[in-house]
Amino acid sequence: MPARLLLAVPVLLLAVLVVALSGRADGATEGGLQRSIERQKQQERDLGDAAERLGRLESAAAKAVAGLEQRLATVQSELATAQIRLAGTQKRLKAARARATRLERRSDEARNALATLLRARYMGDPPDLVTVVLKADGFNALLEDLSFARRVQDRDEDLLQEIRVARREAIGQRATLDDLVPEQREEAAAVTRRRDAVATIRAAAERRRTVLAQARAARLALLDGVRADRQRSEATLSKLQRERRAAERRAALRALKSLEAESAASATKVGPGGPWAIPYAIVECESGGQNVPPNSATASGYYQFIDSTWAGLGGSTKHAYQAPKAEQDRLAARLWNNGAGAANWDCAAIVGLL
Repeated sequence: MPARLLLAVPVLLLAVLVVALSGRADGATEGGLQRSIERQKQQERDLGDAAERLGRLESAAAKAVAGLEQRLATVQSELATAQIRLAGTQKRLKAARARATRLERRSDEARNALATLLRARYMGDPPDLVTVVLKADGFNALLEDLSFARRVQDRDEDLLQEIRVARREAIGQRATLDDLVPEQREEAAAVTRRRDAVATIRAAAERRRTVLAQARAARLALLDGVRADRQRSEATLSKLQRERRAAERRAALRALKSLEAESAASATKVGPGGPWAIPYAIVECESGGQNVPPNSATASGYYQFIDSTWAGLGGSTKHAYQAPKAEQDRLAARLWNNGAGAANWDCAAIVGLL
């Protein structure tokens, strides 16, 4: 494992833990918002479906109202026609009654005049033949006088007959109209009832359309509110996600900086008990920075010189740990040779310096 990664493991673990805990805290908030957003979306779908369904019902009700309005207009026209027909019949009945009254009066007058004339003729002295002959201006005039009298009598009788016939016709027409008026009045009343029924149905349909329109408007208002809430929740969620990602980036940056710092420190010769002749990471790995006695391989001292290497470098003691630190530092620096001799320490590879 490279030294910088090995040394940075605690730092990375801490950074991961911080990010995980932060993500968990933010994630709980984000999760709650996400669930809320999903619920709001479902509410939007439900309200949208309800508004659409109410819209269809409102449209159907509007069509029904339009049909009823047309039907009402037709019935109103029929009522107007029936009322006009009734008014015309009543006017003709009034005229027929007046005409019958006049004809009855004329018939009575003619009958009385004719009766008076006949009574006068009947009660008057009949002219004798001598008088008629003497008053007549010749035979032709006599015949003419007799013919004229006969024509006057015939005309009076014809006139009286005409008056009687006209009177009978007027009375018959009045009777016909008297029968027709109630029928037409009932027809107009029936049409009026139909008109009122259609108007009632139309009013009920209009009320239903109004209620549906109000219900749809209420659903749409709720839909707008839920949509606005959902959009605010999404904006809040986006903000939290941005903040979380920024926090993660900051934590990663801090971990990276810490890693770089640890790596840089591990490559230096500075460390506890130093300064050291070789990187402290190797010293820490080899001896823990302690002047240890020989092990089974005869390695001893701060830098773990084996006896043969120590003697080859000109060590003044049998074992390296027996020499002062300054001598161990001087011979370790010679063996290190600015890093060229790093392979002399196994830990150089362990800490990533090889």
